[in-house]
Amino acid sequence: MTPAPAELICSAKACRRQAESAVIWRNPTLHTADRRKVWLACADHRDHLRDFVQLRGFLLEVIAVEELTEADG
Repeated sequence: MTPAPAELICSAKACRRQAESAVIWRNPTLHTADRRKVWLACADHRDHLRDFVQLRGFLLEVIAVEELTEADG
């Protein structure tokens, strides 16, 4: 079962704020095509986390945490 959005905490270092977004990414040299890694992000860290994986070519999408499914781990 996917946790309720209120239980999801931002993945940024030392941040304990509630996550609003999910940065979905994959490193193609390490992960299979069906693997979806998730970093949770509060409003303050969403752009930073997105830009970090996008710069490396790993970004798949950014979605609201309410849109996460079991497939997203």
